[in-house]
Amino acid sequence: MPELDRKAASVFAGKVVRKDLVRKVKVGANVPVFVLEYLLGKYCATDDPIAIEAGLKVVNNTLTSNFVRPDESNKAQSLVKDKGKHTFIDKIQVRYVSDDDKYWAELKNFGHKYVHIPEHFMREYDRLLMGGIWAQIDLRHQYDEEQKGKRSPFWIDSIKPIQLATFDIEEYRGCRGEFTTDEWIDLLLRTIGMEPSHFERRVKLLFLVRLLALCEQNYNLVELGPRGTGKSYGYQELSPYTILLTGPTTVANLFYNMASGKMGLVGIWDAVAFDEVADLQKMPKEVVTTLKTYCESGTFARGKDSLSGMASIAMFGNTNQPVEVMVRSSHLFMPMPEVIREDMAFLDRIHFYIPGWEIPKMRVEFFTDHYGFVVDYLAEALRELRRHNFTEIIDRHFSLGHHLNARDVKAVRKSVSGLVKLIYPHGEVTKDELAELVELALEGRRRVKEQLKKMGSFEYHQTSFSFIDGETREERFVGVPEQGGRDMIAADPLAPGSLYTASVDDQGKVGLYRLEVGTSPGTGKLKIAGGVEGAMKESLQRAFAYLQGQKVKMGIGQQFDTTDFHVEAIDLLSNHVPCEAGIALVVAVYSAIKRQSVLAGLVILGDLSIQGNIKAVRTLAEPLQVSMDNGARRALVPLENKRNFLEVSGEIVERVDPVFFSDPLTAAMKALGMT
Repeated sequence: MPELDRKAASVFAGKVVRKDLVRKVKVGANVPVFVLEYLLGKYCATDDPIAIEAGLKVVNNTLTSNFVRPDESNKAQSLVKDKGKHTFIDKIQVRYVSDDDKYWAELKNFGHKYVHIPEHFMREYDRLLMGGIWAQIDLRHQYDEEQKGKRSPFWIDSIKPIQLATFDIEEYRGCRGEFTTDEWIDLLLRTIGMEPSHFERRVKLLFLVRLLALCEQNYNLVELGPRGTGKSYGYQELSPYTILLTGPTTVANLFYNMASGKMGLVGIWDAVAFDEVADLQKMPKEVVTTLKTYCESGTFARGKDSLSGMASIAMFGNTNQPVEVMVRSSHLFMPMPEVIREDMAFLDRIHFYIPGWEIPKMRVEFFTDHYGFVVDYLAEALRELRRHNFTEIIDRHFSLGHHLNARDVKAVRKSVSGLVKLIYPHGEVTKDELAELVELALEGRRRVKEQLKKMGSFEYHQTSFSFIDGETREERFVGVPEQGGRDMIAADPLAPGSLYTASVDDQGKVGLYRLEVGTSPGTGKLKIAGGVEGAMKESLQRAFAYLQGQKVKMGIGQQFDTTDFHVEAIDLLSNHVPCEAGIALVVAVYSAIKRQSVLAGLVILGDLSIQGNIKAVRTLAEPLQVSMDNGARRALVPLENKRNFLEVSGEIVERVDPVFFSDPLTAAMKALGMT
């Protein structure tokens, strides 16, 4: 037996199971993993191949005769009537009915809500009253003579919980100390069925990040990636305390039903996962609005009451494009449904974005044949750890950089806390080990922030995340593997007639466009491509009308009258912020006629009236910051905005050279480097 298997089997005796046996039986039995592992732990806890084979037969026979499928409920009830008694494996939940002054048990797959149960079972297993447990149940059939209210012929004689009835967190923490960090990470990976020898450390940690919502309260997690990477496995099979939604839901179901007065999913489960996040598009808008409030504070309002829940929210979705295409053409939240794709306030509440494209698609050779925890044992550990708090553990050795705002700090602290609970539940973590977790937490949050910045909002421009060593005061910056859409503004000159332009709306959001003007023989007409609407289209038409009146003065009269101009605007940030691009059109047309490229790395600001009066941009800081982040090296700026340079940070002033202009012709000549 390999060393880690031997150690796991001795330190956690009775709490580990061979994962290859689980897979072997799971293929032919549609039962929860923890039910299988209970039976395998009972009948196959050996290395002897002959004993394992015999044990597997017992397990399969037990499932055949004792596990009842929901569609066989009527047959199962008839079986108990005919035989007088029978043993079932089922989920049992108990409720107190005041009208009858009696406890009634409900057997989910057996399909009966009124089963007599002795009261001493509630004292032994209090979880019967809190969501229920899977158990092996001895059931008998007997005519109900005494009950005055609801009559039922089914009586429970005994209950043997399949899920853990008790859990000792101190024992779990103590046993963790017997393993090295690498051994513990490998054991956790084997618990979820993966063989760690196939994966690098980074991928191992990303697998574990998926579990953060199970051990950290009110944690908001998103993973977008290719199909077939096992995104939702942990929420479907690893824990009985999570629920995986695979279709639309309602506010009443998710939060609180005012008609019945019952708490929704966020008050019942430890984690609520949306398997296909695109389904949010089909839900009432009220669901998303309430979810936004809940993800921020864990509270929500229903009727006159303000209620709270502890459930974490996990959202999983599939990407239909390679990450390189998303980075280049849009942003990494594009696979999200339209209802939240551009809702920056909602997206800002996400604590960690897992790069699902880094996790390989599941292949048979990735599955482990070694020992891992019985999943119910790990589920209990993670649930118990939700009560503990490690958010201050960063302060032992580090502080966070000044670019992190309050939400960023909260997200990073919660991520580190969850990772410590998973990997170092005993609280013994070295400085270097903690630094690794802090880096990962900063990266997961920065990926969110980079996309918000890319959407064009100046509010999110501070993304240089870092942490500072408490002893040496050394500051370490943490990037993201994706470039976040930087360098969209090419360092090389564009073709004549093409240029970059930026604008800022009244909410401080920046639009960044590549304007392309093509020419063909014609009679001086403007032809604007589809997709350019509203304020941007109006600004282009105003600028073109100005050009028609000033073409002779600008020295382009003859060429102008014999040419048609085809204009297309490419939204580089895909944030649909309209751009007032009058000056940009004048420069682009002048460039196309002169067949001369504008200066490399130049972004053009400003608009103009139909009479040629320059309209300054509302503010300089936002468009210059976004332009700089995307590769701009110089900016053509209306002279009237010169006084606004007092608002611009020193970093921008150092990296982006301003080129001022006072009239459209000067702007065109300076943009082409002709003066």
